[in-house]
Amino acid sequence: MQRQNVRRLFDSIAHRYDLLNHLLSGGIDFYWRRAAIDALRSSAPKRILDVATGTADLAIASLRLNPAEVIGVDISTPMLELGRRKVEAKNASAVIHLQEGEAEHLEFPSGDFDAAIVAFGARNFENLAGGLREMNRVLRKRGRIVVLEFSKPRAFPIRQIYFSYFRHILPLVGRLISREKQAYQYLPDTVMAFPDGEEFVRILRDAGFSSITDQRLTFGIVSIYCGEK
Repeated sequence: MQRQNVRRLFDSIAHRYDLLNHLLSGGIDFYWRRAAIDALRSSAPKRILDVATGTADLAIASLRLNPAEVIGVDISTPMLELGRRKVEAKNASAVIHLQEGEAEHLEFPSGDFDAAIVAFGARNFENLAGGLREMNRVLRKRGRIVVLEFSKPRAFPIRQIYFSYFRHILPLVGRLISREKQAYQYLPDTVMAFPDGEEFVRILRDAGFSSITDQRLTFGIVSIYCGEK
């Protein structure tokens, strides 16, 4: 989907985005984000870039690392506005700064960050490889990337239950709450199409990352990919 269409889609569901995320994941998304942030603990990054930050949940979770600055970028203005309110409620405005920005065209100097993170946003990049290369560019040498994204379970019957949930239940619940049919059909479509496992590891490697790991959580429903520049 083209960037302007993705922007319109997320603009339209911004007011229900957090509620639906927590509801449709059974609240497990909090745990997934904490696990993704904890993957950076050993490198203790002080300057972090959160790409496709949305309403800033991952940026806020990164406060666990005591960073000096976290910059979140996203293409949706309404999502960023909601994120700023959450940041202010956490008294974190001195550390977390949110601004409009595209993954494929990050307006930061090369080598500007210690870590680059993205949660459930990589599949929305207009150009996945291009966005990952940009994340690599803005990292300092030996800087770390963490990508938290849905993956496809392998084991029976989890795989069958998962696919049924994404194809039938999630679009129905999302449509009933958000009144946006397209948005919650788009989600399962992108999850099914997104490369996972070894295929995504290869894409990360081609984008310039090494020492890549793939940690699967919750029966393989999501993966945390980590790599080094």
